[in-house]
This record gives sequence, structure tokens and C-alpha cells, in this order.
Amino acid sequence: MATDHTDEAQAAHETDATSVEELLELDGLAELTAHEASIFLTSVTEVASGTSPDTALPVLTLALSQMIVAGARLGAIQDVVLVERFETDAGPDIDVDPLRDGLANVLSGIDEYVDVVDPLTSGERAAGSISGDVADVALALTHGLKHFAAGRRVEALWWWQFSYLSAWGDRATASLRALQSILSHVRLDADDEAVGEAEFDALYP
Repeated sequence: MATDHTDEAQAAHETDATSVEELLELDGLAELTAHEASIFLTSVTEVASGTSPDTALPVLTLALSQMIVAGARLGAIQDVVLVERFETDAGPDIDVDPLRDGLANVLSGIDEYVDVVDPLTSGERAAGSISGDVADVALALTHGLKHFAAGRRVEALWWWQFSYLSAWGDRATASLRALQSILSHVRLDADDEAVGEAEFDALYP
């Protein structure tokens, strides 16, 4: 009988230790995601300001690529479960219209693209915009950052994971594909004579 109680106590201790370890892992992932989300927001806000239009495409491409990697980590782990089973009110969402409008202005003429609604279930096409996608991603990330700043790290992670799978992961991927296409055309469709002249000017200033 004593052995049974000892085994039960040991099993309970191991379960508690596992739970603590899992919480620490989630806490670390939340901190990493918050850091990457903050970098993303800083990068896209700078692009939207229009101060460096020549670097807009590469900066947006890098920012979205890094955020997609962060999202992939969230999609690779098991579902994050809220302790209270409901989301705490994080307050009103920020207004992302200035960000969207600024990006649309910087990307004027190349902002809109055509996307497939769902490559697995439908070949239906839909119109999209890089500025709208980036603004939507920023809105979702900022919402999670509010939870994180309030000390609700697991809740922040839950939100980022849920919104990645349901919304911003798809939008980030679609806009990155559009940006990659733009970069390909810019780099590969250039006139050979113009490229040659540019190379000559670079070698013999």
C-alpha cells in the first residue's frame, strides 16, 4: 500500500515537472515571437513612412519572410490552450489605416495582385494587395503584443498561433509571393543594354 502511494506521488511530481517545463518552453517562445513581431512592426512602419522608397521591396520581403518563419514555429507546436478557456479583453485594436495607406502610396502601381483563395479546395481567384496584407498582419501581431505587455504570455502565444493559422499566416505568405514576383521582374526583365551600361558605369565611374 505504501508503495502505491509512493508511486502515485512520484507520478504526480513528474507530471508537475513536465507542466512546468512546458510552460517555460511556451514562455520562451512567446518572448521570441514578441521580439520578432516588434521588429516586423518597426520595419513595415519605416517603409510606410516613405523615407526610403528604394529599399521598400527588400525590407518588406525580409520582414515578411522572418515573420513567416516565426509563424511556422507556432504552427509546428501543439495547440496552445488558454487557462481560462476564453480570451481576456486586450482593449481596442490600433488603427492600421495609416500604415495601410502609407504602404499603398509607396507601392503605388505594384500593390495589387491576384491570389488563389484556397489552393486545396478551390481554384477561385481573388484580388489582394500587399499593403492590405501587411496591415492585417500588423494588426494581429499588435493584438498579441498587448497580451504580452500585460504579462499574459501564454494568452499572447495562443492568439498569435490561432491568428496565424486562421488569417495572418495566409496573408503574409500571399503578399510575400507577390513581392517575390515583383523582385523577379525587376531583376530579370531589365534591358540587357541598360544592364551593361550600369555595369560599365560602376566599373569606370
